[in-house]
Amino acid sequence: MSTLPSIKILTNSSLLFDVSHYSEQHILATQKKLWALSQYCKNTNEFIDLVPGMNSLTLYLKSASNLHQWQNTLTKLWDEVDDYAFESQHHKIDTYYQGEDLNYVANYHKLTIDEIINLHSKEIYHVLFLGFVPGFPYLHGLNSQLFTPRRDNPRVSVPKGAIAIGADQTGIYPENSPGGWHIIAHTDACLFDATASNPCLFKPGDTLEFVPVKRSKQ
Repeated sequence: MSTLPSIKILTNSSLLFDVSHYSEQHILATQKKLWALSQYCKNTNEFIDLVPGMNSLTLYLKSASNLHQWQNTLTKLWDEVDDYAFESQHHKIDTYYQGEDLNYVANYHKLTIDEIINLHSKEIYHVLFLGFVPGFPYLHGLNSQLFTPRRDNPRVSVPKGAIAIGADQTGIYPENSPGGWHIIAHTDACLFDATASNPCLFKPGDTLEFVPVKRSKQ
């Protein structure tokens, strides 16, 4: 299998940098390199936008005349990218472990509710990328004891703030939307605000932890 990235021209001013053929055993290490590459490119001020995805980075240039230059430069940068630091933030998310599927997940794994809460809340998660709906974080770091197949029948509507598990990932729904993951908890944190200068609470490369809290009695 080739260890060279694939670099494709999308338009006369955009490129797709793709490393999806890399080993799944090195997901986090590969994503960290992508975040660092994105940060480096951002610092050049030659791009309108940079969009990290799962094992990919889409680059939108300000000037089409620089397209081939960047196409030829990205592979060299990828080899050196470990030298570049990327900016990130750590978030603590107040979490109410009262999800609609919490009992199902506990029974599926033959664990107690407290064990599910402990396993889910003790990890530090990395935001791999945002997608599905604006602000939805795909999080890496779920304990393997909690890997749970997606629901056979997705919900037509999952409530805003739902924290759920889907296969080997966990995530938070920024708004009411359809969804097929198992809801184990909820949060009041605002993940997306279209009126804010930075609409998304998270960005790729950030870390977060879920902090168990109890709702105060009304």
